[in-house]
Amino acid sequence: MRQKNFLATLLFLVAAASDAVGLAQENEAGVPRRLNLPKGFESQVVYVVPKSQGSWVSITTDPKGRLIASSQYGRMYRITPGAGETPTNVEPIDAPIGRAQGLLCAFDSLYVVAHRSHDRKTPAGLYRCKDTNGDDQYDQVKLLRKLGGASEHGPHAVILSPDKKSLYICAGNMTRIPDPESSRVPRHWEEDQFVPRLPDPNGHAAGKMAPGGWVCKTDPDGKSFELVCSGFRNEYDIAFSPQGELFTFDADMEWDVGLPWYRPTRVCHVVSGGEYGWRNGSGKWPTHYPDSLPPVAEIGPASPTGVTFGTGAKFPANYQNAMFIGDWSYGVIYAMHMKQNGASWSAEAERFCHSNALPVTDIVINPHDGAMYFLIGGRNSQSALFRIRYIGSESTDAVAAEELSGEVADRRKLEQSHQSDSGFPLDELWQNLSSEDRFIRFAARIGLEHRAAADWESKITGAVNAWATIEGAVAIGRCGSGAGKKLAAAALGKLDWQTLTRPQKFAYLRANQLLLLRAEAATRDPIRNLEKLDAVFPSGDVELDRELSKVLVVAAPDTAVAKTLQLLKKAPSQQQQVAYAWHLASAKSGWTQELHAAYFQWFLDSAGFLGGHSFGGYVKSIRDMAVENLSRDRKTELAELLAKTPQVKDPYAGLKARATVRQWKVKDLMPVTDADFANRDLENGKQMFAVGGCYKCHRLRGQGGMVGPDLTAAGNRFNTRDMLETLIEPDKTISDQYSATIFAMENGTTVNGRVVNLAGDEYWVQPDMINPDSMVKIKVAEIEQMKESKVSLMPSGLLDTMTRDDILDLIAWMRASQQR
Repeated sequence: MRQKNFLATLLFLVAAASDAVGLAQENEAGVPRRLNLPKGFESQVVYVVPKSQGSWVSITTDPKGRLIASSQYGRMYRITPGAGETPTNVEPIDAPIGRAQGLLCAFDSLYVVAHRSHDRKTPAGLYRCKDTNGDDQYDQVKLLRKLGGASEHGPHAVILSPDKKSLYICAGNMTRIPDPESSRVPRHWEEDQFVPRLPDPNGHAAGKMAPGGWVCKTDPDGKSFELVCSGFRNEYDIAFSPQGELFTFDADMEWDVGLPWYRPTRVCHVVSGGEYGWRNGSGKWPTHYPDSLPPVAEIGPASPTGVTFGTGAKFPANYQNAMFIGDWSYGVIYAMHMKQNGASWSAEAERFCHSNALPVTDIVINPHDGAMYFLIGGRNSQSALFRIRYIGSESTDAVAAEELSGEVADRRKLEQSHQSDSGFPLDELWQNLSSEDRFIRFAARIGLEHRAAADWESKITGAVNAWATIEGAVAIGRCGSGAGKKLAAAALGKLDWQTLTRPQKFAYLRANQLLLLRAEAATRDPIRNLEKLDAVFPSGDVELDRELSKVLVVAAPDTAVAKTLQLLKKAPSQQQQVAYAWHLASAKSGWTQELHAAYFQWFLDSAGFLGGHSFGGYVKSIRDMAVENLSRDRKTELAELLAKTPQVKDPYAGLKARATVRQWKVKDLMPVTDADFANRDLENGKQMFAVGGCYKCHRLRGQGGMVGPDLTAAGNRFNTRDMLETLIEPDKTISDQYSATIFAMENGTTVNGRVVNLAGDEYWVQPDMINPDSMVKIKVAEIEQMKESKVSLMPSGLLDTMTRDDILDLIAWMRASQQR
């Protein structure tokens, strides 16, 4: 392994000798002056915010083309951006309100979503500010609705509806739903956990249960609130697309990195009645649950902040239709290029704007000059206002919104049934449960759940389509009668597992879970459905086996426990292993002394696993649950093993234990022909992915870490030479998304890593991708120079213990993993 600290220091000294003066100017006050942008775009620092004006986190435009911004912990300011020789003018807004995480000028008013009290008298809530005497000052401030919640997971954005008649407001999971007068979400939400939920061992969101973050719609006077959707973790902002569809960027739980329930930050399509699956602690719902909705795109580790669409921007056409999302932690604005996908959308992410130490907080398009304005700051860090303009040769003429697909129109029609007393035909709702489009099925099911179950639950006895049976059973499981649940279990029991598609199999498992979880009394009907699946477990599908193990350790523990333990032993990624260990912890039967001994030995063997801040605490909670479920006699039998304390191991211990084959160079392995990939040993390739430590940082088909790039598509995106260069010479081409920064400190030391957090005058730097919880805190004032590192955070030499055949098996397996 390379001594990276020495090389990083050497590289820094060489680079710094040539441009030390220039870098000092570029990083004056900690504000980057050069941003990485696509060709044809330019950026300007419009205003560096003095510390006396706080750290700005929210921004909007007013009818005169000015900007209004708010400090996270202080007052609001009005900004007239400078142009040419005209300087930027900033004036404080003299109104008894501030601390806004949401701002909007509409209906001759300034709407303010305050996330905490401004003066200990005004509560967090939605406020309306007006200029009543025409002097261009807001002299009237009125609380429209109190919002129970505070801080960064509290009340957030407020935006205007596409028809310009209503307001939409969002809030994070620490904010109670504000007693809405109506709801498009059926109000029978539950935790719906089939295996015992583990609370965060560090106490995060203690006691905060379903439904989580929400979006509400209200009138200009804030008199009537309607709940639109729920189930987010901490969506900071929302935005309407040119077609009038609502989207958001929802947060992950970075403390959960390395755990099976970790969900990357995600762009979500916000639809009527939507449920997005956030639950407390380990209870986050996986994407395949049919009673929630999947993301439009997954971004990976990030800290979501402001979002907007490019509507009104004097940008090229593809950017006018893009959704721009801010990542506070890694200093990025992504352009999400949206593509209609049935009744919803998919998206590809482009790193539109990025720089080191660029904590983006909010973004807006100013329709008066067609420029993008965005803020950096937050948590009392240095704040600034930036402007991005297009000065290239492409046309910036306004483009029409893309026409909506027929599926989107169908979904919108079905969503009419989510309103009270809609009178929507029940037969039409039931028919649409058979749709191949997930969003259409979801809209139809939510419509049914708004109606009395007695009016429709008997329809499941005549269902001839697998989707209708499964989705109908989900609806009955959530709100049906006891008799309806028996009908649903019987209907599910008639389905042939082998003929179900992969998505239907996941949904089938969830439907039976819901019938059991919400049963008024104990029933064997869904259990019998699940017991039959013991014959097909394990299936060889990693994700499906995780879900099968979850239900079978409950439904058929006498055989499923031993099978799940075997899967745990063979699982190549720590996420898979932790998942199986979690499922087994709740099993009270199906054990022998030998099986229990092997299970508890795993906790000792896994001591080298690393993850986010809560990783170790969660693993301890799993073990504690398992010990609690032991009989008194079994505890006595295992006393010696249970008394052992896990010893933290070198995460590369398995790699170091292998003998070095050779220090591979790309030229040693090339050329590689198609014939070389014939009849490769894919199982060995899968093992090599684990041996090389790849799972620790990289995700492949939903398994593995998230601190490095997702490699699911890498096998088919790159040719063999490119893949070998990436694996053997990681320093040759470093993605700017995963590049590190070298910090030269005043005391002569250097720190090499990625900035992932800011707090006041400190940067939090992650120096080790293998251990995402490792942090080095450095004072901004003590930084002498900052320079992009030319040394990859990915270690070299990872293939040196492999043979040529091992390496070709690895590449073949990575390619094959995308083809299923």
